[in-house]
Amino acid sequence: MKKILIITDAWKPQVNGVVTTMTTVVERLEKKGFHVDVIHPGLFHTFPLPNYPEISVAWNFWDLKKKIKKLEPDFFHISVEGPLGLTARHYCLEHKIPYTSCIHTKFPEYVYERFGIGLDATKGLLKWFHNSAAKTLVNTKSHMEDLTSDGFTDLFLWSRGFDEKIFYPAKEGSKKKYLLYVGRVAVEKNIEEFLKMESNLPKVVVGGGPSLKSYQKKYPDVEFVGFKVGNELADFYRDAACFVFPSKTDTFGIVLIEALACGTPIAGFNVTGPKDIVIEGVNGSLDEENLSLAVQRALEVTRESTFESSKTYTWDRVADQFIDSLIPIK
Repeated sequence: MKKILIITDAWKPQVNGVVTTMTTVVERLEKKGFHVDVIHPGLFHTFPLPNYPEISVAWNFWDLKKKIKKLEPDFFHISVEGPLGLTARHYCLEHKIPYTSCIHTKFPEYVYERFGIGLDATKGLLKWFHNSAAKTLVNTKSHMEDLTSDGFTDLFLWSRGFDEKIFYPAKEGSKKKYLLYVGRVAVEKNIEEFLKMESNLPKVVVGGGPSLKSYQKKYPDVEFVGFKVGNELADFYRDAACFVFPSKTDTFGIVLIEALACGTPIAGFNVTGPKDIVIEGVNGSLDEENLSLAVQRALEVTRESTFESSKTYTWDRVADQFIDSLIPIK
């Protein structure tokens, strides 16, 4: 049985797209006959990340090298550019071990939105981290094109999926009640564009994050329901008239295809992530500048065509792509 070692700074109990992707892929890899070891922050002493207390960061990361030596994997993947990822990268280069990596998000844009640090500095750090990998997995064609133009090398396309046992359309005739946002409640998600948008429909926000309390006070007419998972989350998708995705910094957005699987059309901006998934008039609508106009057009899309567009996204395909990207350790 071939052994895969995955090093990640993002793991349960965090709730985000990275964790959903990696935990699901690990499950599918094991079903396909691989043995998978995951080294994550839960195996170390941690501290909460400032402004993001739900994210735990390993501080005794130097113990990682001891853990790696005991496992003797056939394949090596580094998932996140955190303390564990940086230490694992150093280990691989030191021992001439080929590894794959992944760019899950537009990290430079996140950092700029939150801290005002210039894009060139963070993009330079990302290139330093990922260009030493044998392959770097990226989520969409448009993101791959952007990264290539920025000087990133050896990029490999890696899609996303959804759980069809949980995310599926509502029965015919169900009343669609509100506009929905699902995701982190944070400035880098551009969520305020959704919160301040005028609409005759009420708005519901599923998720938590550093800006939750301030937005609750600022927008008392919006219903903030906190984190939801599984069937309860799917019910929020199913009962929504439209799923609104205001982010301009995501590279994919698993929440997008979860919404599609529930038959709920998408409205958003014409940027990386949404523009790789949303087909105008088929499963939603995008606009260059006006989110409200995108919502108006998306509300006219049928839920049947929206659901049909979700069928190309499966976790088995995602796992197979991951397997195809692996580089054996000789």
